[in-house]
Amino acid sequence: MTMTAMQTSMPIASVNGTALHGLDEVLDESALRQRACTELLRQAAQQAGLLALDDPANTDGVPSAAASDAIEQLLERELRQPEPGEDACRRHYAAHLDRHRQGDRVRLRHILFAVTPGVDVKRLRDRAEHAMLEVRCDDADLFARRAAELSNCPSGATGGDLGWLHAADCAPEFARDVFSGQEIGVLPRLVHSRFGLHVVEVLEREEGVTPPFEAVQQAVRLSLQQQAWATALRQYLQVLAGAARLVGVPLDASDTPLLQ
Repeated sequence: MTMTAMQTSMPIASVNGTALHGLDEVLDESALRQRACTELLRQAAQQAGLLALDDPANTDGVPSAAASDAIEQLLERELRQPEPGEDACRRHYAAHLDRHRQGDRVRLRHILFAVTPGVDVKRLRDRAEHAMLEVRCDDADLFARRAAELSNCPSGATGGDLGWLHAADCAPEFARDVFSGQEIGVLPRLVHSRFGLHVVEVLEREEGVTPPFEAVQQAVRLSLQQQAWATALRQYLQVLAGAARLVGVPLDASDTPLLQ
């Protein structure tokens, strides 16, 4: 069977009969779920009288301006959460002291194996892992030599040295990996980032300071509000999905209202 025939024979995903994509469009699970959630909310806004019934359903996943406004009104009305009190904020602060610490920094060097268009990622990973094992099992001078020979970062000219860095100086995914532990030395894993694969050696760490609760109280409150809103939205979408006719959509559905 040809690819065109396979695509034509595949059912079009839909919410209550409304298509989520065109005949020739193949979506990954994440994109399909996002479109389904948007369509569930658009239809709920119509049922609530917040959006005209003739509002067009787009198969590109982008709602009309009127639909976007109506969905926002719907969520403001449906997702009501109590304001977190000071006791709840203090408990959250005490349980996540590391999250509020400010000023952490690390001194490190790295060897970057850049992922570029057309690169054989498996072969690149094999090269990166080989280099990581080499520098973990040898003296400090080898790291600098391998950085000069192999790294796709300009820092290779100085042995891969990046100096002292704060989390804000790095790509978020790189920072999450490097700043999440207390390891010193060559990390026993490759660090992934949007730039590629990194062999990383942490030379020094300096902890920052944790500000008093009063200094971050508003940030803690906002964090709790965002968590509560995300939970309420997930539950509301489960209720909508449970009442909808879904075809080819990977959504968790519940026919029991979960919101109190």
